[in-house]
Amino acid sequence: MASEDVKRSETAVSTIVNLAEEAKLASEGVKAPSHALLTICKSLVAGGVAGGVSRSAVAPLERLKILLQVQNPHSIKYNGTIHGLKYIWKTEGFRGMFKGNGTNCARIIPNSAVKFFSYEEASKGILYLYRQQSGNEDAQLTPLLRLGAGACAGIIAMSATYPMDMVRGRLTVQTEKSPRQYRGIFHALSTVLREEGFRALYKGWLPSVIGVVPYVGLNFAVYESLKDWLIKNKPYGLVEDSELGVTTRLACGAAAGTVGQTVAYPLDVIRRRMQMVGWKDAASVVTGDGKSKAPLEYTGMVDAFRKTVRYEGFGALYKGLVPNSVKVVPSIAIAFVTYELVKDVLGVELRISD
Repeated sequence: MASEDVKRSETAVSTIVNLAEEAKLASEGVKAPSHALLTICKSLVAGGVAGGVSRSAVAPLERLKILLQVQNPHSIKYNGTIHGLKYIWKTEGFRGMFKGNGTNCARIIPNSAVKFFSYEEASKGILYLYRQQSGNEDAQLTPLLRLGAGACAGIIAMSATYPMDMVRGRLTVQTEKSPRQYRGIFHALSTVLREEGFRALYKGWLPSVIGVVPYVGLNFAVYESLKDWLIKNKPYGLVEDSELGVTTRLACGAAAGTVGQTVAYPLDVIRRRMQMVGWKDAASVVTGDGKSKAPLEYTGMVDAFRKTVRYEGFGALYKGLVPNSVKVVPSIAIAFVTYELVKDVLGVELRISD
């Protein structure tokens, strides 16, 4: 009897120990994903804040750029950056300077969040594959690999938020004299869906995706490669304790933005023009007030390129480049630095290209 009692006691103790171990494992299994989820959320928040802050800071230039891209060459209203900004201020006031910015932020905040997070995840995946293929566990991302990771991030972010970009373009170009007035984001979305169909929300998607590959890819590649070069070479005393100052990082972001937007800008012009196709009141915006109301018709991206160059010259592909350059330089710089600073504040361990 005594031996049976001992056996029963041992069995009970063993069962309790097993249950305790299972509970511990279960609790660890729950904690890990929750910690990972929190890190992901923080990273997304940092990306969203970076996008909202950087885009709002240059909203007037963003609107002027789009107006310059789509205006008719025979009815010039926005003649250059300074003149264009003065004209908007005179005719529409302070609110006119920020028209479409709410829609833009509604698009750019999720776009920026997805873009930065996608870049980090793509970088990790590409680096893992690169190390496996090369057999070197200490290998680091090359500029070309960073370009690939940035391109992946740009395509994912652009595709996820493209309908918002499409209606943002239309909201931005309409003026007080436009026959049709979209009252806001949701009104514009519902109107386009009702009158033009779902596919209209993705007009200009192809040149956008083609353009986003060099644009976002070069942004990340140039920014990260410049940072790495500066940290390794420490020129002009710009590096202190293997860390770059805010001013130096802003300069790296400005250089990245300049290179990326110069390469991709013609595709951005074509995208905007294709987005106007199907909008029956677009002629009043693109051709001016009551002059030469020719219908806007492009059969595709190549046709839009051909007609733009044929009727307006090659320079038309770079309409609005100056205000866009003035906008992009601080915008990209602010976005990168804000992203890194917000992640520091939120205590996120992961950094771009870590």
